[in-house]
Amino acid sequence: MLQALEGSQAIAQAVALCRPQVVAAYPITPQTHIVEGLARLIADGKLQCELVSVESEFSAASVALGAVAAGSRAYTASASQGILLMSEVLYNIAGLRVPLVMTCANRAVSAPLSIWNDQQDSMAVRDAGWIQLYCADNQEAVDTTIQAYRIAERTELPVMVCVDGFTLTHTLEPIEIPPQEQVDAFLPPFRFARVLDPLHPVSSGTLVSPEYYTEARHAHHQALLRAKDEIITADSDWAVLTGRASGGLLEVNGPDDARVAILTLGSVFGTLLDAREEYPQLGPVKLIKLRAFRPFPVEALQQVCVGLSDVIVLERALSPGSGGIVGAEVRAALTELSAAPRVHNFAVGLGGRDVPLDIYPRLLAAIQPASPVRFAILDVELDKLPVEDR
Repeated sequence: MLQALEGSQAIAQAVALCRPQVVAAYPITPQTHIVEGLARLIADGKLQCELVSVESEFSAASVALGAVAAGSRAYTASASQGILLMSEVLYNIAGLRVPLVMTCANRAVSAPLSIWNDQQDSMAVRDAGWIQLYCADNQEAVDTTIQAYRIAERTELPVMVCVDGFTLTHTLEPIEIPPQEQVDAFLPPFRFARVLDPLHPVSSGTLVSPEYYTEARHAHHQALLRAKDEIITADSDWAVLTGRASGGLLEVNGPDDARVAILTLGSVFGTLLDAREEYPQLGPVKLIKLRAFRPFPVEALQQVCVGLSDVIVLERALSPGSGGIVGAEVRAALTELSAAPRVHNFAVGLGGRDVPLDIYPRLLAAIQPASPVRFAILDVELDKLPVEDR
């Protein structure tokens, strides 16, 4: 049955259905409502779980790491500066191959201070070794959270479920919350093969000399590459149970004869769907929703881009001094095609700036010149800047 729920409430219910035994988080907008929702479920006796109040995001990630290492299914959530504060522990969680799930309620990173949405926080830790899955709407956030636990526990890799802050976390949508028995059929009880047990002591996370460090990094990299199959399988199996799929690694929407595609992550995908309907006179355009950013779906992306003349990569973060983050990876992946499309890269909506429907015709107009745009911030208002910064 569909329920009108705020995104954060829905995510909290999805986490609870996965039967976590430990939740640790520190409040930071816009993820706070998620853990508040879990705290309410625990207080009302609807979730048997230990909620650990900590003094920082660093501590929250550390508690979650310890809980999983001791054999408990665990959860945490954060955003923005909180993600940066826990970044050291995020690397440890991934390097120790601890199957943890966390929600990143995407928010801009200061300075200047901004509490609004973009994806700079999760992009800042893209190389920490976590699987990163991006959600286009709140139904996807619910379904992906549940899938994330199975993916994490089968691959022994942590999964970060990225949800646009405020745009999704604080927005009401009609959402289908699956029944407990459906989730139990999909997600078996947690069993960690390398659980720390005082009766059978082992060392974990010890010093590794140069003779072995490279092999550890290689094994981690290979595990992330293999995780593509688990991401696809989890989404496919969930679709069999519920009739809903989130696209696996990526999803393509649009006519087969389109020669132009726009690729994006997160909730902007919904904006582009509406915009394409608003401007049908602009011709056929494919929309590509990149769901998995780590592992990066090189082969799947190449497959859907065969026959395209132009790919526009639209993103909500940037690497200052270089340009687009997603765009650089898309461009690198597509150069391997024999007839590679031109790749144009734009950032929009930084710091929560509105992304209106008319961004769509502006994007299509921007790719008309013969030379592709390597990178530009499409919605920058240059008259607000001193001349030297324009």
